[in-house]
Amino acid sequence: MYLLGRLGDMDEAAILDWVLRCQHPNGGFGGSERNDPHMLYTLSAVQILALYDKLELVDADRVAAYVAGLQQPDGSFAGDAWGEIDTRFSYCALLCLSILGRTSLINVPKALDFISSCKNFDGGFGCTPGNESHAGQVFTCIGALALADALHLVDRDLFCWWLCERQTSGGGLNGRPEKLQDVCYSWWCLSCLSILDRLHWIDRPALTRFILDCQDEEDGGISDRPDDMADVYHTFFGIAGLSLMGYPGLQAIDPAWALPVEVVARIKRRNAASTVGAEAEVQAHAVGAAAAAES
Repeated sequence: MYLLGRLGDMDEAAILDWVLRCQHPNGGFGGSERNDPHMLYTLSAVQILALYDKLELVDADRVAAYVAGLQQPDGSFAGDAWGEIDTRFSYCALLCLSILGRTSLINVPKALDFISSCKNFDGGFGCTPGNESHAGQVFTCIGALALADALHLVDRDLFCWWLCERQTSGGGLNGRPEKLQDVCYSWWCLSCLSILDRLHWIDRPALTRFILDCQDEEDGGISDRPDDMADVYHTFFGIAGLSLMGYPGLQAIDPAWALPVEVVARIKRRNAASTVGAEAEVQAHAVGAAAAAES
């Protein structure tokens, strides 16, 4: 809705109230009030609060502590207390903490080592070391590396060629060789190509036609493939993909942060101001301590 310029059409108060009801005492958020906290939903909650510029509604330190507490000794992240490991959670952790301005709470070099260990011979990445490259997983790895300013770890041309091979004769993109095209990969693949400055390597007009062919002419939603049932999931990824390609009338989206460009700029200003304020406080404390010692 933000990308469409229509966020104001939604009930902000009701949405924020429901999101906050999904938070647990440990700082994490569940997918609903009855669900246990999980890394995925914690990121979603923080992103929603960021969209509405309401991050002050949560205790950032408590949320960040929950996220940081899921990092494992090898640098990977578990999704929740049950211990599933996946590169998705590495991305979620880095993005969530980047939004909150708390990346210093985790061991970033170790997190990057784990992501690097998931790289395959084709240039792509799997969910854990040794697993098959998948377009959804490569987005999480490239996004995480971009957030950590570590894109030098990517074999750019090899990897981007693998991504370009995901485009099918119908114009859409798939997630792995020999799989069907699906609108959601319009985000997973394009975001990586955009981050790595290779967006021009695919046939963008053909992909645009494919996404628009998946729109339901009656209810407006977008499906995974033409003539299938539309849903919110594929509607978002279709709109996000069109945004990356500069489709008229859409807000620009940041390919690494998965948030509107202007929201990311606002977050960075907020975090920069917070850092300056903290540094000034430390300096004032040091000056005060020195004056007290001198007296």
